[in-house]
Amino acid sequence: MPEQLALRAPTATQRAQMLLALVAALCLSLAHAEPASEQDIDVQVGIAGDLVRIDVSFRVEATLQQTWAVVTDYDRATDFISDLEVSRVLSREGDTMYVYQKGRAKFGPFSFPVESVREVRLVPFEAMHSRLLSGSMKRLDVATRLTPEGSGTRVSNCTESIPDVWIPPIVGRLFIAYEAREKFRELRDEILRRKQANPDH
Repeated sequence: MPEQLALRAPTATQRAQMLLALVAALCLSLAHAEPASEQDIDVQVGIAGDLVRIDVSFRVEATLQQTWAVVTDYDRATDFISDLEVSRVLSREGDTMYVYQKGRAKFGPFSFPVESVREVRLVPFEAMHSRLLSGSMKRLDVATRLTPEGSGTRVSNCTESIPDVWIPPIVGRLFIAYEAREKFRELRDEILRRKQANPDH
């Protein structure tokens, strides 16, 4: 029937264009959805081959001791980090902890399970360094440093990882930055919540 338009399946190029348009719309919605309270959490993401590096820096109006108590509280981390399902200290030897965690890593509309056992070395009230012993990632190194800043504390975090899945460099960078900022917002909120509940500690 010449007067009717024939329905055709989209070509591979058209499907790719539709996917890119969807991803672009998602990225735009992420940019507009970011609350003002998160804008001072600086996140830099770099992807070089398989390696993903995330640098995060933010200030919190709390003492070094108040901040340290939260960033090292692995046994209760599931109470305030929404992507974590399980988090517990397996053992402790002096200033070294062995930590098991299980959760999900999110990249926009996509997510995958993450499981790890890490060795965490502590320099009390100053820094912590962790390395992957076993888990679902090929590499995971995390360094966190606390420094006094005025009446508060500056938290600086550097994470280098090699996920077990492919991350698209451009789009992946945007999604990773958004999720990292959300995670550290949750961390900062917990520091402030505990400070308010126990102002003398």
